[in-house]
Amino acid sequence: MKVFGLHSMGLFLALLSAVGIASATDVSIAGLFAGKAMISLNGGTPRMVSAGQSIDGVKLISADSAAAVLEIDGKRKTLGLGQGVSVGGGSSSGSQTVVLTANSQGHFVTVGSINGASTRFVVDTGATYVSLSSSEARRLGLDYTKGERGAMSTANGVVPAYKVTLNTVRVGGISMNQVDAAVIEGGSPPVTLLGMSFLKRVEMRRDGDSMTLKKRY
Repeated sequence: MKVFGLHSMGLFLALLSAVGIASATDVSIAGLFAGKAMISLNGGTPRMVSAGQSIDGVKLISADSAAAVLEIDGKRKTLGLGQGVSVGGGSSSGSQTVVLTANSQGHFVTVGSINGASTRFVVDTGATYVSLSSSEARRLGLDYTKGERGAMSTANGVVPAYKVTLNTVRVGGISMNQVDAAVIEGGSPPVTLLGMSFLKRVEMRRDGDSMTLKKRY
């Protein structure tokens, strides 16, 4: 059985003990209806919100089966089903650059998407691949069992894993096609690891609590 590249054990353990690690507000759309939307904040249970209502500073302006229009910090954003945005913890600067801000634990966490479906990422330069749990892969609609079967060492020991290729991975304004990923059987890691299969294709610059990613190719 092939053993895939290991991810940073220290970060993995920190994630297991701190699922709610984002200092920003992560907003994603889990359901769309006429005049209503199911909105999830920081990966929590989606809540049904009617047009004109607000939750934790996020106001739903309008919604239909195609998209929801939200007002966040005085600015309007249009999000489709499964799409998300990080408020206060990261922002895009130009079409190929994103700026992330470290949370109180020093991790860079943001909302992005895999194959168009919203997921939460944490930057992990120790991860060989973008790495996610099988439960998250199923939620995203990935048929990962058709990938190359192998194994990965985790905090819970050596567990089955599958190497797959993701059609698209998007973080802020940066979109990558054909990104290698590892899907790990079980519910860990609790947050998708943004590993080197994505990061090797960007320039990374850290300045204090800020990290700038700029697409290279």
